[in-house]
Amino acid sequence: MAQLSDVTPVLNRIHTLLPTLPDALVRVAEQVLADPAEMTTLALVELADRARVAPATVTRFCRTIGYEHYRALRIAIAAETGRAEQARWEIDLGREIGPQDPPERVLEVIAGADARTIQETAAQIDLRVAERVADLVAGARRVDMFGVGGSWLSALEMQYRLERIGIASWARCEVHSGLTSAALLTGDDVAIGVSHSGTTRQTVEVLTRARAAGAVAVALTSFPRSPLADAADLVLTTSARETTFRPESLAAKHSQLVVLDLVYVLIAQRTFGRTTEAFDLTVQAVEPHKL
Repeated sequence: MAQLSDVTPVLNRIHTLLPTLPDALVRVAEQVLADPAEMTTLALVELADRARVAPATVTRFCRTIGYEHYRALRIAIAAETGRAEQARWEIDLGREIGPQDPPERVLEVIAGADARTIQETAAQIDLRVAERVADLVAGARRVDMFGVGGSWLSALEMQYRLERIGIASWARCEVHSGLTSAALLTGDDVAIGVSHSGTTRQTVEVLTRARAAGAVAVALTSFPRSPLADAADLVLTTSARETTFRPESLAAKHSQLVVLDLVYVLIAQRTFGRTTEAFDLTVQAVEPHKL
């Protein structure tokens, strides 16, 4: 199962791990996330009182998210909130979009949330895992991808890109088709499951079946501690910032595409000659259809 990178922004790390924490640690996390700047002014016992937990629980929370003690956590959050203040669009993160908001304000909120999502995704991704996935896909006999809803659209985009550079790939969203295809995979193949939550039953089932058949199983999810991550050999993580009318599952699309784009470019680097030739051939193939 994947671990969050040491360079993952601390507030994003807390947000990502929140669904996996026990109730007492959730209360501490919620106090931290409610007002990170104020949290950096609180003593350990003050934060414990607000979260209705023992001081030892705050210390356990710090260690759970990767900090040896409370002082280290406060320093990390202070540094992160200080950087955030320098970015004007950061003001709008988490802001509700009201029915009377003008389009320019709606755009400001959306652009700010998406920009932060991409930043956080870039900061937390394990580049060694991305390189390993690129190596495997570049040499694979075939690549099967599976996702449901918006996650399938991300997988489909990756399929188009891989096809363009001559890599046999399929993106599926129907579970029977996914399972039958996964059953025929071998050790020469790669299977990629895409799910923001990491809990989509169909995606977990397909990736589990592909792994059992011998294929290398790759998960793309915002939750490295999830059933999908448990079913994978390699895990690529994403981030998401929801806004009004766009829950995290929809907002995750940009970060999914960023990670898949990174893997795609790494693959193209590894197959430079073949990729260049494929581009030339595909450009020639569609040229007659341009006005």
